[in-house]
Amino acid sequence: MKGSTHPHTDAPDAGLQRRFAHQVEKDQILGTGSRLVVGLSGGVDSAVLLHLLSFNPHLPPLELVAAHFDHGMRPGSQEDRQWVTGLCSAWQIPLRWEKTPRALISEEDARDERHRFLLAVKEEEDAEWVLTGHHADDQVETVLFRLIRGTGLRGLAGIPTVRSPGFYRPMLPFSRAEILSHAERWRVPFREDPSNRDQEKARNFLRHSILPELEDGPIPGVRQAIRRLAGLARENEDGWDSLLPSLLEGVREKEDGVVFIVRSALLAYHPAVQIRLLREILREAGIVLDEVGTRVAVEFTRSGASGQSVSLPGKGRLVREFSRLRVDNNPGKGSGDPLVIPAQSSGSGRLVVGGAVFQVEWGGGELREMDLVVRLPAHGLEFPLMMKEWGAGDRIQLPYGTKKLKKLFGEAKIPVRDRERTPILSDGLGRILWIPGVASSTLVQASPGPGDFFLGIRNAVESSD
Repeated sequence: MKGSTHPHTDAPDAGLQRRFAHQVEKDQILGTGSRLVVGLSGGVDSAVLLHLLSFNPHLPPLELVAAHFDHGMRPGSQEDRQWVTGLCSAWQIPLRWEKTPRALISEEDARDERHRFLLAVKEEEDAEWVLTGHHADDQVETVLFRLIRGTGLRGLAGIPTVRSPGFYRPMLPFSRAEILSHAERWRVPFREDPSNRDQEKARNFLRHSILPELEDGPIPGVRQAIRRLAGLARENEDGWDSLLPSLLEGVREKEDGVVFIVRSALLAYHPAVQIRLLREILREAGIVLDEVGTRVAVEFTRSGASGQSVSLPGKGRLVREFSRLRVDNNPGKGSGDPLVIPAQSSGSGRLVVGGAVFQVEWGGGELREMDLVVRLPAHGLEFPLMMKEWGAGDRIQLPYGTKKLKKLFGEAKIPVRDRERTPILSDGLGRILWIPGVASSTLVQASPGPGDFFLGIRNAVESSD
């Protein structure tokens, strides 16, 4: 059968074969005749994975298709493709490959493109799963890397065995040493990636310097300890996931396809639970929050007034409508992401609103190169601030009371097209501070004082639409 397994019978050492098959059986993922896509880079991890699936008498017959993505990010990537083509031909396994359709600029970019390709092959081949060669040492390095970067508890859970929409990593229980030993005993060919030795990359530095130093020195069991931490964190996350459906009852409401958050029900929970529920509701709506976005959403949920809204990093918005918050994952003006000013410091960024492109700068100086500048007080504002598009129902506090922006624009006789290209500045509570060229809130009209800083904006490029 095309691409099916055909096990050896004269195994010199079937130890890893048996344990691998036992792990697959324990995971209850694969069955007789399962059709699988196997990510094959040519390195030892993916080559051994393909070997364990192809030549394993302890596994049921499987239908395999290898898939190779040529990222084109280093010299020799084309030779990798030629090499895996030869390997798959020798092992009688069908191969699908693709060369990147665009220039990739980072490892993260390459990973995203590779995942896109693998999932496309899975769909085209009508396969059940995409299998990758991630192993126990990858898990250790991932958790340590995330820990150093200040991850949350979900990040400490590391690489999951199964990840939607269809990735399965059966080698996570096995170490790199076991994989290399299997390759040596079975003479499994593979290609070394020279970039894996580049210690300018953080993961390689952890792999080749930090972990060996700890393992050979003061913490000989560091790898096992980190894997145990990942396991405990995963148990914690699985526990949360099992509770979320019942916790969301009464907090999340849906009407005509629109998602609402019942504010009083959400705020009745402990703050940590509020964050979990809020992130889950927004994730289901296609809005994935980072740390800043979570802080913005939580503060607005607690303090935002009815009629106000707040944009979130990424294309999403929360709108307070009396006792509920409406989740808007399609603001619909064709703008880019909000520009986040995380703290009272110096910086700059690019903002797109209604097709108009702006350069924004902020800091302690007076920003003489900017077209419009606002002076912001040192105290009384809730960070992070955001430059963003305005929305229906937005209001600004003026000396004589609050006014809807729509009415303010009408009184100023600003054409509709120009309104769509007018950004606003808001704080972390969703309060509008400044509408460049139109109005300033009473929050920023106080007398100048020490520690005040400036924010300026100028038109950079305008689209031709």
